Amino acid sequence: MGKRHKGAPPGTLLSDPEAPQAAIGIVAYGPDLMERRDVEAHELSELRGKHDVLWVNVVGVGDVDVVQEVGRCFDLHALALEDVMHVVQRPKMEQYDDYLFIVARMDTIGEGLETEQLSMFLGEGFVVTFQEQPGDCFDPVRERIEKSRGQIRAQGPDYLAYALLDAALDQLTPLVEVYGDKLSVLEEEIMRGRDPKVVERLLDINHDLDALRRITAPLRDTLLQLQGDGVPIVKEDTRVYFRDCHDHATQMLDSIDSWRTFGTNLMSVHLAVSSQELNSAMKVLTVIATIFIPLSFVSGVYGMNFNSAQSPFNMPELNWYFGYPFALALMAAVAFGQLFYFWRKGWMR
Repeated sequence: MGKRHKGAPPGTLLSDPEAPQAAIGIVAYGPDLMERRDVEAHELSELRGKHDVLWVNVVGVGDVDVVQEVGRCFDLHALALEDVMHVVQRPKMEQYDDYLFIVARMDTIGEGLETEQLSMFLGEGFVVTFQEQPGDCFDPVRERIEKSRGQIRAQGPDYLAYALLDAALDQLTPLVEVYGDKLSVLEEEIMRGRDPKVVERLLDINHDLDALRRITAPLRDTLLQLQGDGVPIVKEDTRVYFRDCHDHATQMLDSIDSWRTFGTNLMSVHLAVSSQELNSAMKVLTVIATIFIPLSFVSGVYGMNFNSAQSPFNMPELNWYFGYPFALALMAAVAFGQLFYFWRKGWMR
C-alpha cells in the first residue's frame, strides 16, 4: 500500500517495496467489436479514444510508477490517486471536472470477513478500476461483454460502471446469507447449551456484520448520488439502473440490520439460558445443603458424647443397644422426608 511522504504535500506517494508487480488488463468494446488483453501502462495513451468504451483494470496499487502513469494517461487528479493507494477509504463518490471518482469495497469470507478497496474512475469513453489483489467478482461482466449479452455493448461507460458496482453489491448477498445461516446454527446450539465458545462466535459474527454495514451504508449513499441530476456524466437512461442498484443496497442493508438484531437477541437468549442453568444448579445445591443441615444437627448432638453414668439425662441412648442404628434411621427418615416435601412442592421437577 502506498503512503504519503511525511511533511510532503498531498499527492506525494511512496511505493511499497513489498507490493507485487501491478498488472493491467483492458476490455475495449463497442456494438460491433471487442478487444481484451493485458497491456503495459505506457500503451494506455494510444488506446484512449479508439473505442466506444475502454475499461482499464489495474491489479495492485503498491507501485507508484504504474499508478501515476495510469493517472497521467487519463488526466486523473493526484489527490484521487492518493486515495487509490490508501486502501482504507470508505465508499464514496467525488466529482471532478471531466470524471467521477468512486470508491467501493469487494468482500469475501476466508477465516473471517476479508475486504479490499475498489477504486473506479468514470469518464467520457473510459472506466478505470484499481483493485488490491488478483481475483474479483467481475467475471460475469466480462462474459457479458465478450458474448454481447444484454445491452452492455450498446451502452456507454456509465452503464459499465453500474454493472461493476452491481456485481460488487451482488457479492454481498451470499455473504449475508452465510452469516444468517451461522446465526441459525448458533440459535440451536444455544438452546441445547452445548457450545462453550458461543459468546466468542457471536461476537465474531456481530463484528463482521458491523463491518458489512459500514461498507453498505455509504455505498447506498453513493448510489443515491449517482442517480441524481447533479451528475451529468451519468446519462438519464442509466440512472434508472443506479436507482435499482440503490434499492438493492437498501434491501441488503435491511438484511444486515435484521441479522445484527438477531445476533444481539441471541446474546440475550444465551445469557438467559445460562442464568437459568445456573439457577437450576443453585437449586440442586440448595436442596442438598438443606437436607444436610438437620443431618448435621443430629450427628452433632450425638457427637457430644455426654457420659450417661453421671446423669440419666445425659443421652441415655448412647448406652442403648440400638442407639447407633436408631441415629442412622433418624437421619435417613429426615432426609427422605425433606425430599418428599420438596417433590410435593415442585422444587425437584
